[in-house]
Formats: sequence, structure tokens, C-alpha cells
Amino acid sequence: MNTTGIFQLKDGTWGYRFKICVNGKIIDRRRTRDENGNSFKNKSEAFRARKAAIYQAENTPPICEEQVVADAPVRKRIREVYEEYCAHGRKDRAYATIKKQDSLWTNHICEAFGNQYVDAISVAQITDFLTSLYYEEGFSYCYVESFLKMFYLIFGQAYSRNYLSVDVYNKLCVNKDTRIRMPKMKIDEDTDIVAFTEEECAAMEQYFHGTNAETAYLLGRYCGLRINECYGLKWSQVDLEKGTIRIEQQMQYQDGLIKLVPLKTRNARRTIYLCRRVKAYLEELAAHRKTASDTLLQQQEQNQTFIQDTDGRKLSSVELVNCLPNGKIQTVNSMKYHSRILKSEYHINFKYHYLRHTYGTRLAEMNTPAHLLCNQMGHGNIQVTQRYYISISKDGIDALKSNLERL
Repeated sequence: MNTTGIFQLKDGTWGYRFKICVNGKIIDRRRTRDENGNSFKNKSEAFRARKAAIYQAENTPPICEEQVVADAPVRKRIREVYEEYCAHGRKDRAYATIKKQDSLWTNHICEAFGNQYVDAISVAQITDFLTSLYYEEGFSYCYVESFLKMFYLIFGQAYSRNYLSVDVYNKLCVNKDTRIRMPKMKIDEDTDIVAFTEEECAAMEQYFHGTNAETAYLLGRYCGLRINECYGLKWSQVDLEKGTIRIEQQMQYQDGLIKLVPLKTRNARRTIYLCRRVKAYLEELAAHRKTASDTLLQQQEQNQTFIQDTDGRKLSSVELVNCLPNGKIQTVNSMKYHSRILKSEYHINFKYHYLRHTYGTRLAEMNTPAHLLCNQMGHGNIQVTQRYYISISKDGIDALKSNLERL
């Protein structure tokens, strides 16, 4: 058996490659899975698949692009499908979602698949592409998962406009035995919920007290806000009598401008209940705001920044909860300085989102009903919330040890 073009992967499975010229056209292929997405378990399977692929490439007549078959799907290239989707299919998508899709397309998908016909793409091609991104180029599992979602989006767009037959679409996206899917997750993939320890929380309480970032810290630590939600919170959404805050928008940079924009999902719109600590803090902050001196009011008038609200009207930075007393705006970038200080001086790997993780983990450890925590976190799927109940924290381990002693 001639083993030219046959190779073995790190996980023990096999693959093949070949490069031939057919009718003046170079065909360069590399596969590690068959057309159904199954791995080649041994060298013989890879050899037979390579031989069959070469035979098919050499004996498949070229398709005339102008040939039209009655009742058959219109042939479109991946690039054309994506351009059509951008023009007509994503008007309801959030700004950040559009930017992410364009980044994935421009930096990776366009070069690899742009000029291929959408009805000629195989499951194996996409699986190899995702496997290469994950295992060879070293991208995170969550990032590679974004590409999988993009392919489902493109094939869905193609199917809805009759560029894919129902059989091909089902094979790519529906049939659980053949559809495209993620590579097997690495054993050491970091997907854990990161919660700060009690010692780290105590150090951060001391560090943030009295700083310009104290308000943002408390909203993350005791309310579980995302950073965009935190800096987009308006005083009009704070109800100190009921002890609640309403999350209705978020702050984002769009085309270099600071704006308040709608939340990404419907479930993110929620009412959060305040603990006494945060309620008392916001009451004191509101009192200082109402009794501001003439000098401070003049500073606010001079320093205030007007940004675009969700309804298109101008909003003064003074109306934001995280505005500085002198009227200067704070943004989602305001935590970067504090992250560096906490890293260098306190040896705490601080990310604002970890405050949200800590909030969710602590409430889960205290047996908060999952549906209530799901509501407070703004999750659309309770399975996402349940990750906090199975995450392992230092306090959780201490409670486990205590229970073991009681056995």
C-alpha cells in the first residue's frame, strides 16, 4: 500500500492530503474525516478515502455556471450568501454581533470558503477547518464555537433562499449523525466559573473603598451586573424605596463614540434586588447628588459629556450612576487601571466579569433557587445558570470537608 499523502493525528486518527491538476485546475485537498464527519480510525481507511477522493476529482465533469436545472436550487458561492445575509438578513442584530460576524468572516472564513459553492461544501471540510482552528492554531473552544454558529447561519440563509436542497441542508445542519459539530474539547480546556476567594474579596473591598470605581465594584460584586450594564445604568432606573434597579440598556463604543444601546437579549432586561449594603451606599450617593454645592454644579455643567441614549436623544453623563461627582463620564475602560494595580500590588487576576461569577457562585452556594438566580443573572437558558451550582470554589470545598466529617 502506497502511504503517500497519508498522515496520523495526535489523537491517533488518520487523514489524507493530495494536490492534483484536473482540466488545468489545481485541486488541493486535506481531510481528516469522511463526508459524514467520522474520523479515519486507521491508515487503511484514510488510504481508501484518499483514493476515492482522487478518483472523484478526476472523473467529475465541470459544472457550467450558466446551466440551469428546473426546480433545482440556484447555485451560489459562500461569499454571495454572506453578502446577501449582510444586506437583508441581519437588520435586527446588535452592533457588537455584526462586528463579530464581520471579523470572523474577514479574518478566517472568507479566504477558506468564500469562493466555494455553498452546495459543494462537505461536513468534513468544515470539521477539518474547526479542528485546525482549535488544535493547531490554538484558539479557545468558545471562540471556535463562534465559527460553528456562523456556518449554521450561512447554511440557514442559503436554505431559506433555495440555494441548498433539503437533503444537503439536513446533512449539514439537522441530522444528528452527520451534521457539523465542534471538535472534541481538550482535557485542559479552561471553561470554569472563576470566583474570587473571601481573602481576595476582602482585599478588593479595602482597595476600592473611596475610589472612583467603588460604585462599579459594588454593582458587580453584589448585583452581578455585566460591565456594559454597570456603566450604562441611569439614576432614573434606581428605585431606592423598593430597593431595586432596572437593567434596560448597556454602554458601548460604536464607531469611536460612547452610546447607550439596547441589551443584547430579552432576558438581560431585568429588575435586580439590592442588598442592604448597596442600597445604603446608593442612598448616600443620591443624597450627595441632590445636595451638591454651587461649585460642584458648575463643575458638572462644564465637565459633563452628552452621549446618545437608546432612543436617539442626548443624555448628560450626570444622569449616569457611575458619573464622577464633578460630572466627568466613566466608561467601560475605567476599570483597566484598577486591573493593573490589583495584578501588580495585590496579585489578584482581576477581571470585572469575575465579580459577576462571584455573585452567581455565592448565591448558588447559599441554595438560591435556580430559577430566581437565572432571573437575577439575566440568563436566557437555565442551563447556563446551573453552571454556578456545579462550580467548585474554596467555600464549596470547605463545606464539602465539613460534611465529610459529619458522615
